[in-house]
Amino acid sequence: MQAVSHWKELSEVDMPADYRKDKDMVEREFPLTPLVGVGGIVLHHGRVLLVRRGREPLKGHWSIPGGLIDVGETLREAVIREVKEETGLDVEPVELIELLDRIYREGERVRYHYVIADYLCRVIGGTPGAASDADAVRWVERAEWNSHSALRLDPITTRVVETAWQRARSIQGKTGETL
Repeated sequence: MQAVSHWKELSEVDMPADYRKDKDMVEREFPLTPLVGVGGIVLHHGRVLLVRRGREPLKGHWSIPGGLIDVGETLREAVIREVKEETGLDVEPVELIELLDRIYREGERVRYHYVIADYLCRVIGGTPGAASDADAVRWVERAEWNSHSALRLDPITTRVVETAWQRARSIQGKTGETL
């Protein structure tokens, strides 16, 4: 208990005053340790659901819905919650597609550092609509994420989405199940 209290005191002292204003940004921007998050690659009828990010990092880019896990929450629970919060859809995680690092630097400093578990998900209910950190949501055909379309997609997002799409095709070929 004392160590945690001492850590909080040190982190508040060591942080510049302008970073202490917003609790959420203190945790995310210029973190003291990597943050663990999840992403849900939601496939439905051969299309993937993407959200346009409403805040940094990658504000304005199309991405996989997701966010940070809460203390005591499993990765699968976090995927279900985050997809629901950002898109309004109820999903079932099918399998882990990739575990990856997302590190954004500003000069010599690390501005953002996430470790993200991206899951292939199937839709089980709900109606799509942007909420939470997303300012738009849309279903995207494969040709759109694999081309230089008008969608602003990060190359890592494109790779992860394509990997999930290929895995969904493999599942369909083996089981006949459509995601």
